[in-house]
Amino acid sequence: MSEQTTTTPQYPEQLSDILLVLDKEKKKIQAVTGINKNGELETVDPDKKNQSQFMRVDKSGDIFSNFFSNFWRQLKNPTHFSFFKVPALEAVDTAKQMQQQVDAPTKEGESLMTKHEVKEPKGQQQENKQENKKDMETAQATPGTSEYRYKPEQIDWETMNNLGLSKEYLEKKNLLDPLLRGFKTNELVPVSLNLGTAVTRMDARLSLQPGDNGNAVVAIHGIRREPNLNFPFFGHEFSKEDKKNLLQTGNMGRVVDLTNPKTGEKMPSIVSIDRLTNEVIALRQDWIKIPDEMKGVKLNEEQKQTLVEGKPLQLEGMISKKGEPFDATVQFNADKRFVEFLFDRNVNRGQNQQSEQQQGQPQEAPRTFRGKELTDQQYDKFKEGQTVYLDGLIDKKGQKYQGYITFDKETGKTGFSFNSPDKLKEKIQPKEENKTQVAVNSEGKTNEATRNVKEPLKTGQQTPKDNKQQKQQDTPKAPAKSKGIKR
Repeated sequence: MSEQTTTTPQYPEQLSDILLVLDKEKKKIQAVTGINKNGELETVDPDKKNQSQFMRVDKSGDIFSNFFSNFWRQLKNPTHFSFFKVPALEAVDTAKQMQQQVDAPTKEGESLMTKHEVKEPKGQQQENKQENKKDMETAQATPGTSEYRYKPEQIDWETMNNLGLSKEYLEKKNLLDPLLRGFKTNELVPVSLNLGTAVTRMDARLSLQPGDNGNAVVAIHGIRREPNLNFPFFGHEFSKEDKKNLLQTGNMGRVVDLTNPKTGEKMPSIVSIDRLTNEVIALRQDWIKIPDEMKGVKLNEEQKQTLVEGKPLQLEGMISKKGEPFDATVQFNADKRFVEFLFDRNVNRGQNQQSEQQQGQPQEAPRTFRGKELTDQQYDKFKEGQTVYLDGLIDKKGQKYQGYITFDKETGKTGFSFNSPDKLKEKIQPKEENKTQVAVNSEGKTNEATRNVKEPLKTGQQTPKDNKQQKQQDTPKAPAKSKGIKR
């Protein structure tokens, strides 16, 4: 119960799928639009006029699996339905073909249904038996425990290696220990998803969840553009004040009753935002553990109760590691599971995600830039705000280019330049070679000297490289034929 899953992500048509559903009793194919606060499925007719209402989901296999598992968990009476994932551009036509199969079954139609059907998530039946205690963040360890929930041999290391995450890598980065204890990694990890015909690279937090036969399944917590606060979250509708608090501090600031969609159990909980991924995270109130003192200040019962209720608390006279007194506002965070210092944080998610994820914790610089992972030496310099030179960056047409990156701790933004920022400060004229290549290959801009050249520009190229390209450049494209109305 770690995140709201009725979100309708805004993906481009070619990168998204549509969720269709067959009501087994009504024998009718519909397009899913969401789940209401009572856990009931909401649908519309799968026709063109309703396309804007269709629920769109990410095409990526692992990301969709996590989404659908949570979607299934929230749905009331999920076994009454059969679900199908189809490409957005083909949704209306595919829905018609599926309805024909429901009305008049054929072998061809059965094959179509089987191809697109989404099965009940693995381990769901086993999870349902343990629902009362493990519904909320089942992959996470109970706060305050030092015990391990998993063993290294329970992890499918072949799958992890396919994600670019070897055991040696996780141990070297000190990421394996928190995973085995049942926690999410405390930093973003570069993940590569090989889908056969395409490779997707992304930054994500990882956690382990119980799978079949006692194995551990890796969960990928990808970065969202912004937290979804406009849909009910396990029965709770966010008020204006809730949204304001979550966006400004990352914590909602009060205890609310969240509803287990299967059992109907009311669970007093606090809610926070994962500042690295924008997930909405919940934690049961009875799992909150408050320390007796913070930075030399002993907490009285009234102060402890304030923190247990999820409220912010102003503390004065604390002592820093340097021995200096300081004052700060503290609050319990559901994602971190401990009392954190706010220091006037602002986690408004309206800007670019890579910078947003840093605003709450500006010291955590991203480990990757445009799909290229930084070496340990590069990262040490980068996170301290020093300029780092990167080569081997790849533009959208597969051509290499180089440049300089700098991390701004205050804003959490990563700056990029084709020339050293130090040289720019000296007002040295920047070279155009890489600028032209990236502008044409990645940004869709036009270079007049190579307007008609069909091949991607090479590094440093600004003019046709050979006779073939010169001939292409000298032969302008024929004007498009008019599509005027015939009379």
